[in-house]
Amino acid sequence: MSLRQRLARLASCLQDPQKVARFQQLCGVEALPSGSAAAAADRREDDEKAEAPLTGDSRRRGRQPGASGGSQPPGSDLNQCPAKLGGGGGAPNGVRNGLAAELGPALPRRVGTLRRNSLTGEEGKLAPVSNWPLYYLFSFGTELGNELFYVTFFPFWIWNLDPLVGRRLVIIWVLVMYLGQCTKDIIRWPRPASPPVVKLEVFYNSEYSMPSTHAMSGTAIPISMVLLTYGRWQYPLIYGLILIPCWCSLVSLSRIYMGMHSILDIIAGFLYTILILAVFYPFVDLIDNFNQTHTYAPLVIIGLHLALGIFSFTLDTWSTSRGDTAEILGSGAGIACGSHVSYNMGLILDPSLDLLPLTRPPMTVTLFGKAILRILIGMTFIIIVRHVMKKITIPLACKVFSIPCDDVRKARQHMEVELPYRYITYGMVGFSITCLAPYIFFFIGIS
Repeated sequence: MSLRQRLARLASCLQDPQKVARFQQLCGVEALPSGSAAAAADRREDDEKAEAPLTGDSRRRGRQPGASGGSQPPGSDLNQCPAKLGGGGGAPNGVRNGLAAELGPALPRRVGTLRRNSLTGEEGKLAPVSNWPLYYLFSFGTELGNELFYVTFFPFWIWNLDPLVGRRLVIIWVLVMYLGQCTKDIIRWPRPASPPVVKLEVFYNSEYSMPSTHAMSGTAIPISMVLLTYGRWQYPLIYGLILIPCWCSLVSLSRIYMGMHSILDIIAGFLYTILILAVFYPFVDLIDNFNQTHTYAPLVIIGLHLALGIFSFTLDTWSTSRGDTAEILGSGAGIACGSHVSYNMGLILDPSLDLLPLTRPPMTVTLFGKAILRILIGMTFIIIVRHVMKKITIPLACKVFSIPCDDVRKARQHMEVELPYRYITYGMVGFSITCLAPYIFFFIGIS
């Protein structure tokens, strides 16, 4: 057997969804028997039909997606490419829409999906979980690669710890995530088939699988944190060497646990990130200095990020991947432009090289109180900016491009709506993080 054949066999073995299912079972996630699941679903549907006229619950009375005579939602089996239909027939793994059913006393407690799919509205299924500490641990791990984590982690670094490290972490994160999302749409490998895999998360289920961008960010962020801070701050290197494998392993294993990635997806994401860091990390300092000091930096930043977004939108048909890519690029462009403005206004100044390596200042009530105030005020301001921009950009884009906006989800499936909405909204969020929020902190005396 040649080396190429051996590698192909190894890749096929690592992509096997049965291995994902076995890992889930090892961690206490159990698939319901097909007959029981089908019977439970039938009983639930019968109960809903009987209860709907009495309860007045419009969600229960409405036609289910995919009903005969109605259009299929994007991301449903009838609209997906054949590669994404893996797994064949069979009953679902649990009860849909988070509604319990009487399945007998022997089953362990069940858990629903973390978030519903933002594209299709799919809420996923219930699955029996017996090991709750592992469930909460891996739920935390998977959140380390989601928007809520990013929107708190990067501002915390920029406002409270070290603006230079925060900016450069964002540069690396944007590069890694953009390349990862584009690679997904080029390779177009499906998610692990369900069954046998139990889908504990469906938010990104309409995206392709290879490579895992959660694994990529979970590798890039801790490695970059250590590379950017060691020598700049005084701390034992062993702390960083412990942080990297713990963070990377937690995020990567959580994606297998959630049923969203195969082992091969995780390994490929890890190795791809190492390659990206090896090639591009030496240029991060140059990019950050250009963003802050060059006269025409804002024009270059906005134009480059917009062009990259338009290119990524041409790679494949609609999925949540395209919106996430625009969001990443918009955030990166906004943070870079904000750092340019704040540098020229003197709002955020990096410490002199003569002061390196930096030491942790003594913790005082005043220092702690200002840090808490910056987080509370800054995050409140960012939430307001995001809400206002969302209310403005989607209707405006629909009006400019003559796209009906009665159904926001359908409207956002058009590139002409989704790209401006994500790019402008999260561009303003990024600009607020590095410019507007620091100005507010300076104005009220907590900078």
